[in-house]
Formats: sequence, C-alpha cells, structure tokens
Amino acid sequence: MSVQPLSQRPMPTSRDRLRARAIRRILSAGDTSALTHAVDVTPMPSDKRSLGRPAVSDGLYQDFECIDKVPEELFKKLDVKRGLRNADGSGVLVGLTTISNVHGYNKVDGRVEPDEGDLVIRGYHIDDLLAGTHGAGRFGYEETAYLLISSRLPRKAELEDFSERIDSRRELPTGYLSLFPRTTESSSIMNVLARSTLLLYAFDENPDDTSPTHEVDVSLSMLARLPRIAAIAHEASVAVHDGTKLAVPPVRQGFSMAETVLDVLRGDEGFTREEAMLFDVMLMLHAEHGGGNNSTFTCRVLSSSGTDAYSAYAAAMGSLKGPKHGGANYKVGEMVDDIAEHVSRWDNEDELASYLERIAHKEAFDGTGLIYGMGHAVYTKSDPRARLVRRYAGKLAAEKGLGEKFQLIQDIERLAPGVVREARGTRKPICANIDLYTGFVYSMLGIPADLYTPIFAMARLAGWTAHRMEELYGSGRIIRPAYNSVIEGRDYVPIEERGE
Repeated sequence: MSVQPLSQRPMPTSRDRLRARAIRRILSAGDTSALTHAVDVTPMPSDKRSLGRPAVSDGLYQDFECIDKVPEELFKKLDVKRGLRNADGSGVLVGLTTISNVHGYNKVDGRVEPDEGDLVIRGYHIDDLLAGTHGAGRFGYEETAYLLISSRLPRKAELEDFSERIDSRRELPTGYLSLFPRTTESSSIMNVLARSTLLLYAFDENPDDTSPTHEVDVSLSMLARLPRIAAIAHEASVAVHDGTKLAVPPVRQGFSMAETVLDVLRGDEGFTREEAMLFDVMLMLHAEHGGGNNSTFTCRVLSSSGTDAYSAYAAAMGSLKGPKHGGANYKVGEMVDDIAEHVSRWDNEDELASYLERIAHKEAFDGTGLIYGMGHAVYTKSDPRARLVRRYAGKLAAEKGLGEKFQLIQDIERLAPGVVREARGTRKPICANIDLYTGFVYSMLGIPADLYTPIFAMARLAGWTAHRMEELYGSGRIIRPAYNSVIEGRDYVPIEERGE
C-alpha cells in the first residue's frame, strides 16, 4: 500500500463526500454502548437517598481548609517549592531534555529578565517549521510528529512511510465499539478519550511491552485513532440528545491529521484546503510545549515507573482536562462572546477597557477575575504560538466575514495586560497566550466546543510520546520528589475515651 504525498493530495469532491456518507455505519442503541447512558443505581454515601449528611458525619466531610492548610511561614522557612515553582515564579529544574525549549525569560544574576517568547523543537524554531512546510504548500503536523519521535526531520520517503503506518491503524479494533465508553451531556469527552485509551490496552497483544518498537507502534495507533474516537464520542452525545442513531464516520485513507479531523467532524459538509491548512497550524503549535507543563510532566512521572503507554497517555489526558491547563481553552470563547454582547461599540477603546476592568475586578463574566487567554507560566513578553495563530487566522476571518470579531480579540490582547496589571497591582509583563485565539479559530472551522481540548490532546500525543521515550530510555530513574513532614506526634487515645 502506498500513500500519495501530502502536498499532492486532492481535496474531497462532492461525490467523494456522498460516497463516504453512504458507507457510514449506522448503529442502534443495541449495537453499541455508545448510546447507553448507565447510571449507578447505588447513590453516593452523602446523597440523601443513601446515608445523607447527618451531624455525625461532619468530622469526615468538613474542615479540610484547616486540616490540609500548612502555615505560610513554614513554606518560606523550609524553602519549599510549591507547585515546583521558585519564589520568582520560574520552574524548579528537575531534569534535562533534548526535545524542546520553551523560552520566555532569561535569568540574570538570579533574577528573571523578561524576553520575547520562542518555541524550539529538536533545535528548530517553530516559525521555521511552519515556514518550511506551509511555505511549500504542505501539511506540517506529520513532519513535526516525526521530528519529535525520531529527533530528526524525515526524508520524503520516510514521511510517506510514516503517514502510511498511521493510515494502517485508522480502523478501530473489532468489538471495540460494543464496549466504547461514551460521553453524556453532563460529562466530558476528555474523560471518554482517557477511558477509550485505557480500553485500547485490552486490545493489544502485548500492552506492557515498553520496547522502542512497541512504543512507536502504540503512538502511531493513537495518532490514527484518536480523531475518530473523539468524533464518535461527540456524535454519540448528539444522537442521544436528538433521539437519532449514531452514524460512525468511515475510515479515509491518505488524509493528513488535519484533514482526518475535519472529515470525521464535517462529513458531507466538507472543508476547504485553506481551512485544513489553518487547522494543521493549530496541531503543529499544540504538538509540544516542554517537559514541565502539567500533562507532559504527568506522562513523564508515570513513564518513569515503567508502566504501559496507555496508562501514561490516559493520565496525561486527565491532566490536560483540568481547567488550569488545556481545559481552559473553551473559556476564552465564552468570554469573548460575553464581551461582544456587553460592549455596544467594539471599536470604542474606552468602553472595551472599562468592561475588561469589570471582568478583572470579578464584577462581570464568570466572577473569577480572570481574563482568559492572558498570561503564561513561562512566556512574558510574547507567546510565539499566539503570534503565529494571529497571523494565519486573520485571512480566514476576513474570508468568513468575521473581521470585526477578529479585531475585537486583537484589541483585547492589546488592552488586557494593562488592565490585569492594574487590577493585581503588579508590574509583571503579561502577554496573550495561544488560548486567546484557539476557540475563535476552531469556531471558524465549525468544530464543536466540547472537542477543543480533545483536539489539543490529539496534537500533544506526539510530544507526550517523545517525553515518555526520553524518560524510559534516557533517565531510567523513577521520579520521586520529597515532602517535608510538619506533623506533631500524638498519643493514641482508646475509642472509649474519645467521647460520643
């Protein structure tokens, strides 16, 4: 089986899309658990239908703010690095890597000096990787994934072989859909993605094999299957809500990751090459972001124990789901829509700044005081990913008649740093991060909001693979940080003497 080079693949025609639609598998509720909403018939202990919450249970359920709180002065006295952060906000050095460099500041005489942001993958600047692939009219995610896994840029034949290997694993295992853990309206597709990843363990002949060959095979399989798994989870939720049957998208050979995701989501609606290329940009920018981000570090921690790849990737997905990590990307879209609704004149700088001040002071939007999409743990002056997305997104926004909204987001990026600094009483540089533009771009591409973070996971899988393999074969030592104990000794009291 040979695969047509990415740069030469034609976009699907109307006839292609109709043919694909005609061969979609239609599953009834009896055919797959994807359409079964199972509810635990045994209520939680604190539920009033069970034991409830009488006073006798207060000692079990209450006062955790006091139980778990350690005096602030002890952290300083013992020089504890909370969140693995130094006092200046920089990350504690816990390892060495040859995979990437997330640069946002310099350390001069022990002080953090802000600098322009840069993302370097295996020695290549992300700007150059984008220019090298998209400048030649090619999709770039596969090349970036190959670079991350193998540490070098692929030759033409190697890239075609890499794509062919992914194509060979797009079909889900026989019987997998009958066990498929679906999403419900009250839960997250990220949760489904993690459970689906763990389920794949059961379909692997030797799932605990951690040899390089098997690790690469698992990674290729995940890159091939995650788009369809996420799409099926979303469509199952829609089918339950609408009272329809689930239409399982067919496997399409010869598509890039960007085309595959858009194809399984958009079906007969189709997509343009410009849309696929913009989506490819997003995948490239999300593919890797250093070993210290929460989900990648989670993957490294599990990998250092020697556990299987499925467990490590599922755990990373669980981390990415969190609202302080990848799960926050949809909040930006909600915030921008809220601003658009409450600011009557988008081009009125004073009115816009005034509403941003209300958000920062917890008087508007969700009351958290956060202006989502602003600020980053490493980047200070600029996030290179936000800069690149802004450049590519502007053209599509103009084509879709969304130029005014795109300008609104740019104005938020320009005004928000000053608003946040004033609200927090700090002089620290604050820049926009990639999330400020992510939701807008995905909405232009017709991608449902509940798939924003799963798409992040699909793209980051390549980076997780690189870090997992570096941990398995380069470090060889289980990650085991220390915690200082600050408890005081107590004498055991017999139960008869503890009171009623």
